[in-house]
Amino acid sequence: MSEGLPLPRRIYAIAAISSGTALVVIDGAIATVALPTIARDLHVDASAAVAVVTVYQLVLVMCLLPFSGLGDRIGLRRLYQLGQIIFTVATILCFFAKSLPFLLIVRAAQAAGAAAALSVSSALVRATYPSKQLGRGLGVNSVVVSSSAALAPTLGGLVLAVAPWPWVFASAVPFAILSLALGRTLPDTPGRSEPFDVLGAVLCAAMFGLIIGGLEAGVHGSGSERVIAGGIVAAGIFIAVVFVRREMGEDNPILPVDLLGHPVLALSTIGAFTAFIATIAVLLSLPFRLQHDYGFSPSEVGAVIAPWPLTTMFVAPLAGSLSDRYPAGALGGIGMVVAIAGLLGLSWLPAHPQWLDLAWRMSLTGAGFGMFLSPNARLIIGSAPVHRAAAAGGLISTTRMVGQTTGATLVAMLLALNLPGYASPLVAAGFALIALLCSVARLRPSLRNPAGQEAEEVQTAQVR
Repeated sequence: MSEGLPLPRRIYAIAAISSGTALVVIDGAIATVALPTIARDLHVDASAAVAVVTVYQLVLVMCLLPFSGLGDRIGLRRLYQLGQIIFTVATILCFFAKSLPFLLIVRAAQAAGAAAALSVSSALVRATYPSKQLGRGLGVNSVVVSSSAALAPTLGGLVLAVAPWPWVFASAVPFAILSLALGRTLPDTPGRSEPFDVLGAVLCAAMFGLIIGGLEAGVHGSGSERVIAGGIVAAGIFIAVVFVRREMGEDNPILPVDLLGHPVLALSTIGAFTAFIATIAVLLSLPFRLQHDYGFSPSEVGAVIAPWPLTTMFVAPLAGSLSDRYPAGALGGIGMVVAIAGLLGLSWLPAHPQWLDLAWRMSLTGAGFGMFLSPNARLIIGSAPVHRAAAAGGLISTTRMVGQTTGATLVAMLLALNLPGYASPLVAAGFALIALLCSVARLRPSLRNPAGQEAEEVQTAQVR
């Protein structure tokens, strides 16, 4: 059982990890606010400027698992700090971007640096906290993610009001500097001597890049473009089959098929994937519904969405602490019941909803997902063997990014079909139901046999 770092070093390490997490989340979300300004200054169409966001997300997804494998080889702290240095240098280059292609290259470099840090952040959390407080630590990490996501649009708007658009990307640099300054306090986990699987890393990146990129192109394209996009997706699926078969013969695979072979971890991953699809499906579709169907202004939409992340900020650390004492399956099941109730409430709104009508529904939904995600992450990272902690952390981050990207693609499809506004919350409730079933299934004694046993043994001992 891990004893974590001693105090006060643990506090400084938590600050370093939290700053790195905030860096990734803010930079991923803040660019959306600047897209109209970027399009105008670089003399490109608004649709082309959207690539500034999508290329960041795509590179992030492609790099997370390969970098988690690299972190196992060279050491978690070293990769974490290297990623933030790359991010900072790439951000400086934003000031020299005079064309969209150059900016996209810079954004790809930013995403690569962010992926290096994010891929090992959960493993660093595990090494920082004692085992009996791991859920609390992951709950704190969830608060950082939620608050950073809520802060990003406001911060971006404030920066644009007083400075040119490159400063929007630079606004996250102070978090990188703070994390680097505190970097010596991070756990110094040694690397392993075996060589890095370069071919596996390339196949992993190609798999995600082709499948996700092809789906994005298919949703936004038409006619022959969709045919080409279908071919890209098919190529990605072929590479995925080759890659997975190859990984099944590896001792320490980049895609953690060894961990996913254990039912509890597989169910936890599927549940997280569907939960992230549900959250993004609602958060992206709701602004369209509120403005088009109910006449809300953009500022009013922001006020309506705010109760979700604000509630999650309080519920996530509480749920994380509870997961150190009670089974994640029970906590996650309760959370998904609450989330489904909130989503059904969002589907059936009054004819003329007021802020309060929407606020309690958003808070209820945010509370439900907050209660599910922290214990779920605690089970995944805590149940993996210590030497596979980076792989488990990379799996968590990749699941989140792929789930969010899938949710965004789903929203685009629903909008293209011109379905009624209540369709998105209903679809999200269906995905939340899958997460509920996965969570409750983990309570079966025959399935409670994850790879490392650590998390479940701690929970069982404390419950008794």
